[in-house]
Amino acid sequence: MKYKDIQAMSDAELAKKLEEGRAELFNLRFQMATSQLDNTARVKLVKKDIARVLTEQRARQIAAEKSAAQN
Repeated sequence: MKYKDIQAMSDAELAKKLEEGRAELFNLRFQMATSQLDNTARVKLVKKDIARVLTEQRARQIAAEKSAAQN
């Protein structure tokens, strides 16, 4: 997922995407532990998507704090 797509999401959508990503990462790790995972590169991609979502959430939090401090 591209960062621009993540920026276009609402806060609720970001939270849902984060939850889905963490669940998928858990499942991928479980499959890796049981030697059932075929595409190991998927783990890295899911981790990056989670990081992108967390980065956008933090950026929004900082922007909200900054606007609240100015008012």
